[in-house]
Amino acid sequence: MFFKKKIEKRSFNDVLQTLGALKFDVAAGSGGAGTYLVSKNGCAAEIKPSAAADEKIVPAPAAAEIVTKAGVLLNGHIATLVDKGYQKFLKAGKLEIVATADHLRALHLFQQELDEAAGATMLYNESLGTTSDSYQYDRVAGREAHSH
Repeated sequence: MFFKKKIEKRSFNDVLQTLGALKFDVAAGSGGAGTYLVSKNGCAAEIKPSAAADEKIVPAPAAAEIVTKAGVLLNGHIATLVDKGYQKFLKAGKLEIVATADHLRALHLFQQELDEAAGATMLYNESLGTTSDSYQYDRVAGREAHSH
């Protein structure tokens, strides 16, 4: 016998309160009015209230929408995670550093807590580990330009 788990619909204020209870720092974001920078343990993301508040969608969309994807904070900027095949890097503007295992663990935990607070759908591949923002493998670099 299967039991349906009741999914509670969260408001954006509920999300902000949950993030505060989880010891996230919440401040005004740089993405314009209504965006918030949420940070914890050297990681951050920008969120805003979700525009897709359609009750007919199942499961219901999360109350918060990601404006700037979660990343490690470097020089006050949210870094993107770049996978070059042999190593992952954190890139913020012109600054690029090697991503350590500690960076990746902190980022993965940050993303899980943020998704849980927002009531977001957890994806299987994301539950396995950290996913990169871009993949730049040496052996395939430049192939896009040589397509027939």
